[in-house]
Amino acid sequence: MEGDISKIDNILFNLGYLDLLAYRDSEIHRVNPVAKFITTVVYLFFVISFNRYEIKMLLPFSIYPLFLILRADLPFGYILKKVLYVSPFVIMVGIFNPIFDRHIFFSFNGINITSGWVSFLSIIIKYFLTVTTVIVLIGVTGFYNLCYAMNKVGVPKVFSVQLLFLYRYIFLITEEAARMTRARELRTPISKPVSLKVYGSLAGHLLLRSINRAERIHRSMILRGFDGNIKIAGRTSYRLNDFIFMSLWILVFIFFRFFDISDFIGKLVLKVFL
Repeated sequence: MEGDISKIDNILFNLGYLDLLAYRDSEIHRVNPVAKFITTVVYLFFVISFNRYEIKMLLPFSIYPLFLILRADLPFGYILKKVLYVSPFVIMVGIFNPIFDRHIFFSFNGINITSGWVSFLSIIIKYFLTVTTVIVLIGVTGFYNLCYAMNKVGVPKVFSVQLLFLYRYIFLITEEAARMTRARELRTPISKPVSLKVYGSLAGHLLLRSINRAERIHRSMILRGFDGNIKIAGRTSYRLNDFIFMSLWILVFIFFRFFDISDFIGKLVLKVFL
């Protein structure tokens, strides 16, 4: 029973840990949220703009998320676990490419590599680059500040506010579910399987408790002057460092997109050592 309760507490901690990372203090955390959001959107655009058979030109784009992780001192293992959680779904989508796309793309030491395998690997690389970068962005910005940045760059307010509420209510529902599960475990000293009828009752009570708590939160927000606009504490103005961060990285992305740096480095290494 104690093990089950500790698992529930771990789930709650892992859900909120990404937001806790945003409260750290580093040069990346201090960059304006709007600058980080615009830079990341440009990054995602360039990554997904490559054709489905491109691999080597995608590799240099890993520098951006790695730079953010190292400079912001984020736990690499935690981020990797988050990325791997959804990876089976991406693998299931791309695994059919080698079956249907059997065109020979290139040969290596007598081994024929089909276009399907190349496109499958390209999908995996794009997934890791994009999802890792988004998770890191939340970890160095915070979801609340991220929604604020979305609002500032022209995303409809109704969308950014609803996205923020959805994110917050995920925690609300999870917390209520954890409380109910903890209460059941404490009242059931002997572990025994839960019947479908009990699960139905728990789901109904979870819905009612979540709605009730959501209404209380809504009334509290109105009493505190919430008017539908996302406001953040601290600095919201732009500094020179914000423009430098955004401009330099966008220039790097453009360079990576239109110049095959992997091929250049490969030829340089061969020229030096051969």
